[in-house]
Amino acid sequence: MKFLTRYFAPAIFLIFSGGVYAQAPGAPGATAGAVAAPATAVAAPAAAAQQDYRLGAGDSIGVQVYQSPDLSVDARVSETGVISYPLLGSVQLGGLSISEAEKKIADALRNGGFVKVPQVNIVLRQVRGSQVAVLGQVSRPGRFPLETLNTRVSDMLAAAGGTTPTGDDVLIVTGQRDGKPFRKVIDIPALFLGQKSEDDILLAGGDTLYVNKAPVFYIYGEAQRPGPYRIERGMTVMQALAQGGGPTARGSQNRLVLHRRDANGQVVESTPRLTDTVRAEDVIYVRESLF
Repeated sequence: MKFLTRYFAPAIFLIFSGGVYAQAPGAPGATAGAVAAPATAVAAPAAAAQQDYRLGAGDSIGVQVYQSPDLSVDARVSETGVISYPLLGSVQLGGLSISEAEKKIADALRNGGFVKVPQVNIVLRQVRGSQVAVLGQVSRPGRFPLETLNTRVSDMLAAAGGTTPTGDDVLIVTGQRDGKPFRKVIDIPALFLGQKSEDDILLAGGDTLYVNKAPVFYIYGEAQRPGPYRIERGMTVMQALAQGGGPTARGSQNRLVLHRRDANGQVVESTPRLTDTVRAEDVIYVRESLF
């Protein structure tokens, strides 16, 4: 026993004395870092709150009040942005972040004298208010929730599985900004190659992303694989001919006919050079060789 008392008693004393000094900032030996710590802890949630999801019409939430089970309810945000809450009636929460909505309900419960020190927690059960539609040539078209305020075009395009092989290299974003119609055409490869990162704009609820079909050209005649093909950027007639497998044994790359619509919509025939650029809806005919 003397052995245990000799070595463990000082350790126990130090543990309890350390606890006293930690709880009493003004006590002798307290450091400035111990006093400044709460300020850092408060600043972090405040910064995170700015990026909170904002409640919208159709969202389903769970409101929980600590030690007040009668005030813990599930509710749905109406089209006007309100929920029905016990004792308070209709509470306007539309457009508020989660933290702002928690504070609003807590203040109403305290000011109404229902709960002295209310601790309110809101759980977002289903997102339906702030959604973005992704349509057209994407792997998973549909509506996707806008769960944070910093969701960008690249994030939503990734959520939709990216573009399909027949999808265009550009997408169109439409919606509302400051109450006015908004439309922007964005180069998709540039989003990920870093050439036009400023086009990776922030999305807002109600936006629509649309990816059209890629432009195509047609090749027929004495080609190995006649048919329609996607036009790649800067594609030349030679590259278009290669897409079709090249000419057959009877065909000739020197006897091509290009059918192209002019500004009036009339189809004009010409003899293209192999270095000419292919345009959308061009039709290339591979004729037979003379020998």
